[in-house]
Amino acid sequence: MDNEKYRFLREKMVEEQIISRGISDKRVIEALRKVPRHIFVDKEYRDMAYEDRPLPIGAGQTISQPYIVALMTESLELTGKEKVLEIGTGSGYQVAILAELAKEVYTVEIITSLYERNKKLLSGYKNIKMSNHNGFLGWKEYAPYDRIIVTAAPDHIPQTFIEQLKDGGIMVIPVGPPGWNQVLYKVIKRSNNIKKISLCDVAFVPMTGNQYAENGGGNDKGIGEGN
Repeated sequence: MDNEKYRFLREKMVEEQIISRGISDKRVIEALRKVPRHIFVDKEYRDMAYEDRPLPIGAGQTISQPYIVALMTESLELTGKEKVLEIGTGSGYQVAILAELAKEVYTVEIITSLYERNKKLLSGYKNIKMSNHNGFLGWKEYAPYDRIIVTAAPDHIPQTFIEQLKDGGIMVIPVGPPGWNQVLYKVIKRSNNIKKISLCDVAFVPMTGNQYAENGGGNDKGIGEGN
């Protein structure tokens, strides 16, 4: 699956879209060089997998453009010791990148078809736990987390995410309505102080699920795990 053509395109992506735009974390760069992005998109889009653009993955969802994946990952400041929660498994590509860089990755996907697809696609990683439930709930069973990354945009930062983030932890999350009015934030939690740093404007798919779940309403769809 990872023939010479895709290795060439991946190296070109890293040089032209990632390093040239200021991503400097060597571990992040090496993860992007290693993980075959094309296997995380449908066959009809594989030749476009390394282009500087998002691509559809079905169920109304997309795989983010490579630079945004790199920026969000670098902003987490991973050292290899962290327990990370990802909200929105999506294509599975961001999870695979995280699994290369963190000790443990917990990922939540509300869309059952994407969850089932990723159970197979990510089966080679033994440090990933997956769940098929409402992302607004976070994943309380394994909280707190050193890092949280959200790959769909809620219209506010859910309180559940703040509560499940460790003191001193970092969260990266897009916030805002659908379209280019969203902002990607790096959130740092220190005791009762929440510091928000604006990274850039973005356009993510809206976060789906029952947003009232963060206040104790709603139920998850039943937690299932798999590698």
